Amino acid sequence: SIRKFVEQGLEGAKLFERLAVEDIQMACDLFRPTYDRTEGRDGFVSIEVSPKLAHDTAGTMAEARRLWQSVDRSNLLVKIPGTKEGLPAIQQCLSEGININITLLFAVERYIEVANAYVAALEKRAGEGKPIDRVASVASFFVSRIDTLVDQQLSAKLASARTPAERDPSYSEKIEGLAGKIAVANAKDAYQKFKKIFSTTQFQALAGKGARVQRVLWASTSAKNPKYRDVLYVEELIGKDTINTMPPATIAAFRDHGKVRATLEEGIEEANRQLAQLGEVGVSLKEVTAQLERDGVDSFAKDYDKLLQGLAEKREKILAGATDPMTASLGRLEDPVNSTLARLDKEKFSRRLWDRDPSLWKTEPEHQKIIKNALGWLTVSDSILEHVEQLSSFVDEVRQAGFEHAVVLGMGGSSLCPDVCRATFGAAPGYLQLHVLDSTVPESVSRLEKSIDPARTLFLVSSKSGGTTESLTFFKYFYDRVQKLKGDRAGENFVAITDPATSLEKLAGEYKFRTVIHGEPDIGGRYSALSNFGVVPAALEGVDVRALLERAERMVHACACCVPSEDNPGVKLGVILAEAARAGRDKVTFVASPEIETFGDWAEQLVAESTGKEGKGLVPVAGEELGEPASYGSDRLFVYLELQPDGDHGAKFRAIESRLGALESAGHPVVRIELANKLDLGQEFFRWEVATATAGALLGINAFDQPNVQESKDNTDRLLAQFRAQGRLPDDAPLLKLDGIQLYGQGGHAAKSVESYLGGFLGQARPGDYVALMPYLDRTGENTALLEAIRAGLRDHLRLATTLGYGPRFLHSTGQLHKGGPNNGLFIQITGDDAGDLPIPGEPYTFSVLKQAQALGDLQSLRSKNRRVVRLHLAGDVHSGLDRLSKLVDAALERTQTTGAGRGVKKAESLKSKV
Repeated sequence: SIRKFVEQGLEGAKLFERLAVEDIQMACDLFRPTYDRTEGRDGFVSIEVSPKLAHDTAGTMAEARRLWQSVDRSNLLVKIPGTKEGLPAIQQCLSEGININITLLFAVERYIEVANAYVAALEKRAGEGKPIDRVASVASFFVSRIDTLVDQQLSAKLASARTPAERDPSYSEKIEGLAGKIAVANAKDAYQKFKKIFSTTQFQALAGKGARVQRVLWASTSAKNPKYRDVLYVEELIGKDTINTMPPATIAAFRDHGKVRATLEEGIEEANRQLAQLGEVGVSLKEVTAQLERDGVDSFAKDYDKLLQGLAEKREKILAGATDPMTASLGRLEDPVNSTLARLDKEKFSRRLWDRDPSLWKTEPEHQKIIKNALGWLTVSDSILEHVEQLSSFVDEVRQAGFEHAVVLGMGGSSLCPDVCRATFGAAPGYLQLHVLDSTVPESVSRLEKSIDPARTLFLVSSKSGGTTESLTFFKYFYDRVQKLKGDRAGENFVAITDPATSLEKLAGEYKFRTVIHGEPDIGGRYSALSNFGVVPAALEGVDVRALLERAERMVHACACCVPSEDNPGVKLGVILAEAARAGRDKVTFVASPEIETFGDWAEQLVAESTGKEGKGLVPVAGEELGEPASYGSDRLFVYLELQPDGDHGAKFRAIESRLGALESAGHPVVRIELANKLDLGQEFFRWEVATATAGALLGINAFDQPNVQESKDNTDRLLAQFRAQGRLPDDAPLLKLDGIQLYGQGGHAAKSVESYLGGFLGQARPGDYVALMPYLDRTGENTALLEAIRAGLRDHLRLATTLGYGPRFLHSTGQLHKGGPNNGLFIQITGDDAGDLPIPGEPYTFSVLKQAQALGDLQSLRSKNRRVVRLHLAGDVHSGLDRLSKLVDAALERTQTTGAGRGVKKAESLKSKV
């Protein structure tokens, strides 16, 4: 439709209106049977006049008339804001027989004016001898926003308490007792006014002529505060002649655990008392509702401008001949992908996804219980958008307090999205420099500490469960450092990001943290990028999180339940991933423009931890240098995230395109995803979440649990308990040593040297295997360069996919795949001596001991799963040891070529290609 109207020469507001009218006509036709069946009571669809006209009476009337005539459907409601200037337009339009939805109502006083305007319009129309039995209207009250603003003002009252009366416990109890209560109390007051107005003899006379009441519609009914019951504004607002409009997440929650009773008639006296008490504590509801109306009009106008801007961008792309931002060269995969897309439409996959149907993944009750509580990511970007202003206020407060750095103390889902934002955006002028600590290696902790001033650093202790060992360990260390500088004010340097009612929230209270920011309990860690776990750190470094979330919302709508699978970006990508895996191409290889290359690290966790279980799984390959076709087996699917190139990176862009073109020519499937700018990462987070969930469903995997992650953690806890008891960790003697490199392998091997052992180990490689490098070392550029060189040699010689994950970071990323996925990995664990060590306050062990326990614990877990694993320990200087190891691996690979062990992969691949 956009292309059609653009080709007709439409642009700007005229283009939008034509699109809106066409969409609304189709929606009205869809709901027409309901309208007819209920004799005009239900089945309405709303279209909105421009929010720019909220204070223009004549302009509002003219646009309402034009929209009414253009749509030409009797089950249409035209939305007009309930401003002072909107009232005359509302009354006049209703008197002309135009159905009106009065929106942006907050104050009961304004509602009374709106209801009286409706009655007056019907009286005028009846007096002119015109029918009034099909004139429809609703008065839309915005509910939760009242609590959001009132709660802020109540909190400010508590924080600014100075007089003896204000510091009296009864005063604080009164204020705390009003939190989360005023929106419902205000709604109940409005409902009582509704009943009074529409039970008068004046209206009853109109009812005798067929008039219907102007129903009250409750809008903005999702619970914005996670402390409140998620169906609060549904359960408490049930009554005759009312409507409740709910977002999908609230509908799903109410279906699951909502309770139905006529609550609007309950607690009226209590509601009146609460409204009176609000004034007694100095909060004016009149001022609150006036501010909300102003803010609402401004917000609607800004959203309208952004919508027109987005439409203008699409128009420019159409005129420039732009292609689909996601394209795929699939070769033999094309037919099975198309077949599966068609099947998903028949099975109503997208609708069932948005209905949160757990049977898409599993039928067992124990799985379905987990899945039902893991799909909050579908709607989280919308709910976080509601809190952007509060988040901005928090960021301003932190900046004004003099903080210069922000450090995320977290692992996995709590750290990877912040790390992507840190590397991609960097700190905006005047904002905090963002750091992410997800390593227990002493040198890593020490290096971070030296780069910050702890007194001017805000530490984000980030853990969904509240019990993440690393996060709490980092907290102990840095709280001790800050306390030595600030004494009992140390807590103001700490913020907890965690789910409600966790042990971390309790700890935050005990240590007087600056604040606690809640996550959403119905979102798993790896799906939490667009929640507070990802958004709060990004906001602190000055990322435009509103724009980031709005880009995500674009993808949310593109992946909506009504979009066919072929056109659904997330579902289509998920089908490609699943069909590639079924065809043996289960190594999803991420290639990205330099500015956004860390996105692959985030996607690596999402894909690996979601699909790597039950002996199945996609193997994400992130950060591997792109090679020539001869370096790859037939198990690859390449995904290129292409940021529009600029002058600085044009050469890199051309080099990537050249190699991808060669890979396509060699028969490898390649998916290309185009990003207009860095903020488009918001849409990619959501696209990949939908794609991963879709792929999991098609492969028969529960994409929302992690059954094998706990094993390594339990092993580590057991080893640390042993250290507490004995003062040391258990460790096997090395099988072999060479020039400071100690090799720990399985017994019964006949090799007489480290080189020959490695040659034999790598000689086990089979087609479809992958090699995982797992260094428990300091993640420096120098170390990474040497490890990448080892990685490239392994790939080029063995034609196998390679992964590189620093420990313990990777335990929260690919660790699930290593233990729960298929047994097709060759695991090389690399440990090293620490140049120094750091104590952990309150613990008998140090960071070095913790790191060693984590490495040993994971090694034991891999061995218990009969994985092919070897451990190499670098004694002395680690960087020099890595250099020696690189040469040793090269020699071992040459040995596999000489003995023929390594040729097995190439020979089998050659035979497969001939077949």
